[in-house]
Amino acid sequence: MSWWQDAVCYELYPRTFADSDGDGIGDLAGATARLGHIAGLGADAVWITPFYPSPLADGGYDISDHTGVAADLGTGADFDRLTARAHALGLKLIVDLVPNHTSDRHPWFRRALTAGPGSPERARYLFRPGRGPHGELPPNDWQSAFGGPAWTRVADGEWYCHLHAPEQPDLNWRDADVRSAFADILRHWLDRGVDGFRVDVAHALFKAEGLPDAGPGQHTDRLRNHLMPYYDQEELHPLYREWRTLLDTHPTPPGAAPPGQRVMVAESAVFDPARLSRYTRPDEMHQAFNFAFLEAAWDPAELRQVIDASLSAPGGGSVTWLLSSHDAVRPVTRLGSPARARAAALLMLALPGSAYLYQGEELGLPQAGIPEDRIRDPLWERSGHIERGRDGSRVPLPWSGDRAPYGFTSAGPDVTWLPQPDGWARHTVAAQEQDPHSALALYRAALRLRRAHPAPDPAAPPHWYSAPGDPFLAFRRGELACVVNLSGRPLRWAALGIPGRPVLSSGPGDGGALPPDTALWLLDTPSPQHDERDPHDRPR
Repeated sequence: MSWWQDAVCYELYPRTFADSDGDGIGDLAGATARLGHIAGLGADAVWITPFYPSPLADGGYDISDHTGVAADLGTGADFDRLTARAHALGLKLIVDLVPNHTSDRHPWFRRALTAGPGSPERARYLFRPGRGPHGELPPNDWQSAFGGPAWTRVADGEWYCHLHAPEQPDLNWRDADVRSAFADILRHWLDRGVDGFRVDVAHALFKAEGLPDAGPGQHTDRLRNHLMPYYDQEELHPLYREWRTLLDTHPTPPGAAPPGQRVMVAESAVFDPARLSRYTRPDEMHQAFNFAFLEAAWDPAELRQVIDASLSAPGGGSVTWLLSSHDAVRPVTRLGSPARARAAALLMLALPGSAYLYQGEELGLPQAGIPEDRIRDPLWERSGHIERGRDGSRVPLPWSGDRAPYGFTSAGPDVTWLPQPDGWARHTVAAQEQDPHSALALYRAALRLRRAHPAPDPAAPPHWYSAPGDPFLAFRRGELACVVNLSGRPLRWAALGIPGRPVLSSGPGDGGALPPDTALWLLDTPSPQHDERDPHDRPR
């Protein structure tokens, strides 16, 4: 079994993880100093979101140099130290690859603007003449995922495509220069010792020939994403087979995962399980993010349907599970309570496959409110100040202390990357390390038990004790069983006939009943002579 098939990967957003130099912005040196927190949590890998040079029109996903390090985050040497420290702690390191677009300040795009229509420089992007008598209308009806048209007109009258912000022009993946450059980018970071890549918007690189209109319903019904002419095109898959061959054959520097053990993870917003599974065929990506699970309601029928569909879909990669990310509302807020978020964590971590955690999830952080004058997300402006965007999940982590900036930086709270709320003292790492019933204690206990009792087959469906239509979920994978009460009244879990002794609960209980919005783990092995659990593992 490969390491990634049942790994727990921790997403690190560098500008809000830890600041080392007192400028209020998290950086690579700060991340390196705090990697012990991730290793101590029990994670197997860390995924670090873009640290590349960027004008920050979209939180670092508008990249002006795909092989550099942003000056406010550090240097190439800082990246090498982070890589070495991660490997010394036993953590694999995954970095973001952002191939759909560049920054509008990328040298390629600047040359494309000056070179003019019909030039090889423009062929690297999707420039087109407009419609209408004078070319005054966009080339088609495509809409940006951030709101408004997906086209911007330049001074000479042509339009360029951007499925996200105007500062993020989309690349033309039928251009040989683009294809060659990104193969070199992959080699560059493999030579620096990374163990894999999370491929941003992996479903969007190719657009349908002729750029036909998309029609109504764009970005409103995600179940139709794979029908859009700018998503999920067949030409993606030969490209990913090329990249897989590169990962499987490129030489390995000391300390990094060997060829055949380096991973590609698709961020592919394709919600049809059969179509999503094509990204993880044995010679393509290793995994694809399971957004259907992330967005599922706190409902037993919907969760059961998503779990079964995810595990029964064809494909060669292991299933992934996630409750949060830098793009999603934090689970405490999205699901409606800390109790539900804790129960959802035990549900996710009990499922066969791999799990992705987002920084702060292990602290039970709620979504933070951001004052209007501090909002950075381009969704705010593009939506006409209707959608506040994703900044509420990107607030700097609270490490210690009773007031902002909670140990994140030595700078004052007014200069942090995003403002931290008042009242987060109880959420700090330092405070939770003193509380055996904290979210941090729960995650540490769960990851320790998960590692000690792995699933025999991380791709195999669990054995269900609950039936479709039950107001609870109960299943076993290997030695661990999980019961989740999603009803509004206590559940007599002992009457379910599930073998095993209770070893971990997300909330209090009386020993025989599981309160609403609570999950319980049971372990079906003989009791050890010395109890393997810490006191905070005991069901309450």
